[in-house]
Amino acid sequence: MMIRARLASLALALAAACGPTAHAASGWHLLNMTPGVTEMSRTIYELHMLIFWVCVAIAVLVFGVMIYSLVKFRKSKGAVADVTLVHNTQVELVWTVIPVAILVAMAVPAARTLVAIEDTSKTELTIKVTGFQWGWEYDYLDDGVTYFSHLDHASNAARQLDSTIDPNTVDNYLLNVDHPLVVPVGTKVRLLITGADVIHSWWVPAFGVKKDAIPGFVNEAWFKVDTDKPGLYRGQCAELCGRDHGFMPIVVDVRTKADYETWVKAEAAAQKQAAAPADAAAPAAPSAP
Repeated sequence: MMIRARLASLALALAAACGPTAHAASGWHLLNMTPGVTEMSRTIYELHMLIFWVCVAIAVLVFGVMIYSLVKFRKSKGAVADVTLVHNTQVELVWTVIPVAILVAMAVPAARTLVAIEDTSKTELTIKVTGFQWGWEYDYLDDGVTYFSHLDHASNAARQLDSTIDPNTVDNYLLNVDHPLVVPVGTKVRLLITGADVIHSWWVPAFGVKKDAIPGFVNEAWFKVDTDKPGLYRGQCAELCGRDHGFMPIVVDVRTKADYETWVKAEAAAQKQAAAPADAAAPAAPSAP
């Protein structure tokens, strides 16, 4: 009975050590891609894992044969090298045909995923994203809303050379902004991404989106966040764009459709009202004589 009790306690301890909580605490999950919160990000993750396990299987097979050969046919066991073997057509055909077949089999799901990544048809919301040194401009083309997004004040103050602020006291240090991009859940959002000065890159890992923002050129990307996944999602500029490249975070505020509609109407009205005094103050064009 004592042995059974000890085995049971050992099994429970092992299960706890291998459980999700322990896995998360260990930090190993940070070494892999995230499944994300969109169908496309999960497709990319599944493709990544498929290719990973194919590579693992190839490595096990190749290194297994190598190790077996080294051990089985070592000199200490009397093995003698065959110095007359210089060519074998069958072996060469095998090591050519099998890798080609593997690559073709891997190319099919990869090509399917790449086509899906570039499919921006049937989008429901279009936003122009412009990267600049050092922030982002978001332009809701169909709603009359435009604003800039910069590193938030708390992070900006803490990062200064002579600052006495401890960065550990700042929430989401260098990963927070003053004005996040706001989008609704369950909506296919199309991004038109460009640059105003140098090359930047708009990257949000949870969406499976990373596109370069190139001056004079417009890239397209899209995402559709799951309806049950509202919240804040963070990213960064992923292209070395100059001195303050590390201070260009991206924050996306994903809201319910009702909350988003309320926000975009209020924002459009506020910006329209703010623009009205400027339009009224502008001098009228002189009439032709």
